[in-house]
Amino acid sequence: MTRMIPFIPSYFYYVSVILQAICVVHCLKRGTEQRWIWLIVFLPGIGCLIYFFSEILPARRNINWQGGLDSLLVSPSGRIRRLENNLRFANTFNNRILLADAYKAVGRMDEAIELYTTSLTGAFTENEYVISRLISAYFETKQYELLILLARKIYKAPQFTRSEAHLLYARALDYTGDKEGAEREFKRMKGRFADFAARYQYGLFLQREGREKEAREILDDIVAEAPHLSPRERRYNRTWIQKSKEELTRV
Repeated sequence: MTRMIPFIPSYFYYVSVILQAICVVHCLKRGTEQRWIWLIVFLPGIGCLIYFFSEILPARRNINWQGGLDSLLVSPSGRIRRLENNLRFANTFNNRILLADAYKAVGRMDEAIELYTTSLTGAFTENEYVISRLISAYFETKQYELLILLARKIYKAPQFTRSEAHLLYARALDYTGDKEGAEREFKRMKGRFADFAARYQYGLFLQREGREKEAREILDDIVAEAPHLSPRERRYNRTWIQKSKEELTRV
């Protein structure tokens, strides 16, 4: 007797196509290696699962579940409206910063900056998280002088040396003409297996200064260290490793 094949609803096909499209878009946005795209396209179900557990899930482990669910299920405008309502109901420090972060994420920098700056009062005057976010917003709006003044408020904090704020501080010094100060800060972040983004930017700085040989040495080191990283570290630094390879073809 012929064994019957279990009935599979036709909408499963459409769900599979949608999941495939989501994975491919995510892959393209992150600049993930092309091999992932081939895996997703030619092995739709299994490929999507492998990609999810290898690339999407690890990236979300550092995000709180509430924020993660918001980003998946709620549109940015809907989330902002909810956060605005929360702030109107309770004008707390936490609500102000959540809304400022949401504004910043969608490019509403002036509103984000206003909330960040007005939140740095009282017990929160020296709040390093808000200062770091404000530094990033100042950089994106090219307000380098304000960035430099603010960065100096947390310059001596232990975590500043290896932070994104430190890198933006170094770049702001460069853009305002303080080449010596910028290089001093880039050197503080330089070292084997140290911050790949900072070292890549230091390489670009040296290129702009006409110091091609030194720039090549830094970019070479980044590329040479890549095979010795853990899979997680390679994923995290993939952008800077790839950009270093591209720059080496031009140096």
